[in-house]
Amino acid sequence: MKRLLLGILLVLMLSGCASGRDGMKEALALRQKMDAGCTFEAEITAEYETGTQTFVLSCQADKQGGVTFCVVSPELISGITGQVDADGARLVFDDEVLCFEPLADGMLSPASAPWVLVHTLRCGYITSCGEEDKELLLSVDDSYENDALHLNIRLNGDNVPSKAEIIWNQRRILSMEVREFRFLSLSDGSGIGYFGAAAV
Repeated sequence: MKRLLLGILLVLMLSGCASGRDGMKEALALRQKMDAGCTFEAEITAEYETGTQTFVLSCQADKQGGVTFCVVSPELISGITGQVDADGARLVFDDEVLCFEPLADGMLSPASAPWVLVHTLRCGYITSCGEEDKELLLSVDDSYENDALHLNIRLNGDNVPSKAEIIWNQRRILSMEVREFRFLSLSDGSGIGYFGAAAV
């Protein structure tokens, strides 16, 4: 029942999309495909009050929305792997735990950012959509709570995410460049399926 209600709310919100394309149809098509899982590389820039830090993670999301990842850079921590799901994140390397500095009063870290993107695309509250340079722009809250993280997500010509930024308390705290985004096989989720432009 809750999932049905979320779907109805999504349709109502997307019906107001200001775009020459059928933004509602494209966003719904992407949401449906996200249920199969996906792989992608994320270049993440965390914006702290003292400066910025950049990380590159190779990520895979499963059918339940959980994300496993491997740190690609910086070189000092490359090879560290981890898992993120609704219960939080854990990074393990040589039996030691590594922690990234938290953001948004502990609600977010660079390691959990890919999971937040996947979770938001799967079931976030879409507040608006538009079009710029023939690409779809989505504004999505990760929850219905008052302290929700707000994501601005850009979809490329293949209707998959290429960039995202996370806003909290009206300030951008993290941005992501998403590369090599592929959906997992819709049949069993075990292989990589190559989708072109969304058939909508």
